[in-house]
Amino acid sequence: MNNPLLANTPLPLFSQIKPEHVAPAIDQLLAEARSSVEQHLQATQHYTWKNLVEPLENVDDRLNKAWSPVSHMNSVVNSDELRDAYNACLPKLSAYSTEMGQNEALFKAYRFIADSKEFATLDTAQQKIIRNALRDFKLSGIDLDDEKKQRYKDISQELSALASNYEENLLDATNAWSKLIRDADDLAGLPESALAQAQQTAESHNEDGWMITLQFPSYISVMTYADNRELRREHYEAFATRASDQGPHAGQWDNGENMEKILALRHEKARLLGFNNYAELSLAAKMAEKPDDVTHFLEDLADRSWRHARKDLAELREFAQQHYGINDLQSWDMAYFSEKMRQHFYQLSQEEVKTYFPITRVLPGLFAIVEKLYGLQITEIGDFDSWHPDVRFFQIHDQSGQLRGRFYLDLYARAKKRGGAWMDDCVSRKRSDDTIQTPVAYLTCNFTPPTGDTPALLTHDEVTTLFHEFGHGLHHMLTQVDHLGVSGINGVEWDAVELPSQFMENWCWEQEALALMSGHYQTDEKLPDALFDKMIAAKNFQAGMIMVRQLEFSLFDFRIHRDYDPEKGGRIYETLEQVREQVAVVRPPKFNRFAHSFSHIFAGGYGAGYYSYKWAEVLSSDAFSLFEEKGIFDQDTGRAFLTNILEKGGSQDAMELFINFRGRKPTIDALLRHNGIAA
Repeated sequence: MNNPLLANTPLPLFSQIKPEHVAPAIDQLLAEARSSVEQHLQATQHYTWKNLVEPLENVDDRLNKAWSPVSHMNSVVNSDELRDAYNACLPKLSAYSTEMGQNEALFKAYRFIADSKEFATLDTAQQKIIRNALRDFKLSGIDLDDEKKQRYKDISQELSALASNYEENLLDATNAWSKLIRDADDLAGLPESALAQAQQTAESHNEDGWMITLQFPSYISVMTYADNRELRREHYEAFATRASDQGPHAGQWDNGENMEKILALRHEKARLLGFNNYAELSLAAKMAEKPDDVTHFLEDLADRSWRHARKDLAELREFAQQHYGINDLQSWDMAYFSEKMRQHFYQLSQEEVKTYFPITRVLPGLFAIVEKLYGLQITEIGDFDSWHPDVRFFQIHDQSGQLRGRFYLDLYARAKKRGGAWMDDCVSRKRSDDTIQTPVAYLTCNFTPPTGDTPALLTHDEVTTLFHEFGHGLHHMLTQVDHLGVSGINGVEWDAVELPSQFMENWCWEQEALALMSGHYQTDEKLPDALFDKMIAAKNFQAGMIMVRQLEFSLFDFRIHRDYDPEKGGRIYETLEQVREQVAVVRPPKFNRFAHSFSHIFAGGYGAGYYSYKWAEVLSSDAFSLFEEKGIFDQDTGRAFLTNILEKGGSQDAMELFINFRGRKPTIDALLRHNGIAA
């Protein structure tokens, strides 16, 4: 059959890809990959970069380019048929990956190259790829006996299936709940834009009235603005119990068993490889060296932030009591009264701010900022193949006119699309003879879509999210590394991978930058100085509470992996309670099942690694502090960040690259200052 996944085109043929294409393509590519590995291993006993590593990188690249659109479409246009096809291939891919990681002949071939005279003649990136590969063979169980190797393989396959099932449960539970509201009074307090969106959602279900859902833009607008406390409570409960044993769909898509199995299998895998726990295994390829480094870092930050957070909460309670007579502040009241308090003390309304951030200004503004920083030109391409009408496509050229990257932009929330925001790679950069394969990225968000003739209006938080994901995209696309294993985000330590993304967020708080990306959606008037001053005054509003919440997530994730005991099971909510006892100031209700939807750690790559956000924020804040010294559009500093961080990918250790850029190791001072917390 004519299979679009095997077409070897520069970009995926999304509109032609059908679920029935997936298994045949993956089966064929895996068969070709196995035969290619065998062929190259048998062709010689004198292994070199050219006769082994390079051809095997090409094999990996072909497989990645076929699987990437399948995996992506499964996240953004999910269907039962596609889901089945995707899940059927997961064990095959997992088995292949483990097989390669445990291939004795391949391991010896890599070791041959590492020990050969040729190694000294390889460039930095090539040497790093060989060293990473030798490390990864160990982490794939190359040293285990046959029985343990088989067990490792079984564990890897099962973990892959469990993560996928966890994500599916969450997607199904999110899509399952909605509430149709006939009486506008029930939605009092909601801004026009949220009402228009709810009406549009109802219409799409052939209903009159307003429909609220668990898609994040709908949920957050109810939590922040709905005067109806009972509606907020109901909506909160539905959201906070998704995919769990509680709430309106209790037990229907319950992730409880998935989480227990994931923790047990991760622990078993770590023990097989000679680690005490999964936290130790997780750090084997990260900047942080040992679990104590991580817990000390997080607990130190908690110590510095806790009093600040307590003060934030006391002020919110006092405000709700004094102005609204609320004596028992609940979780479903937090966003609502925080917004009232922000408006009261700073006269800052998030709704007013949104009117100055239509996507029609924010996107060109973002592009103008990266042009000033790095000399890049970003242009839109109209004619391209896509998975949904909302998607847009762009290309990036540098000052010399070289094409550096291309990216798909899928901005809006919809049913059958996974929540959250992310960047993923579609195609990675590599050089073959004289040609360079241009990197391509997917940038995905879940913003409120446009309604009628009104463009999508972004909250300032959403603007920051867009900049964050674009930072990841630049890291992937601007790489100048020619070898797949460490080009772009490949091979970058996981706790440094958030550096370029969090770094980009800083421009969302600078007036000079905001002038480029804001303009009232009706009048095009620039963001007024008075409104900007209010935004800055309110920037660190509740920063203490926000900080300890992130630390709660990070410590919880790290501890359930570090302290796992097979005799006692996951103790998930018991551990979460202990962490909250230590760092939290807000205690959610007993029915809250936060962990059941914490897909970052159970279905994403952040298991025992969620601390990376804070770890990398130290790096990003410190990196940006150099721009604060030199000027936020200082071209020399921009060029230095481009050449030392963005272009280098994973070709050198992250700490080495940071020191090359900053001239010293990172310090925590800038992070605390940016968060309004005393050093």
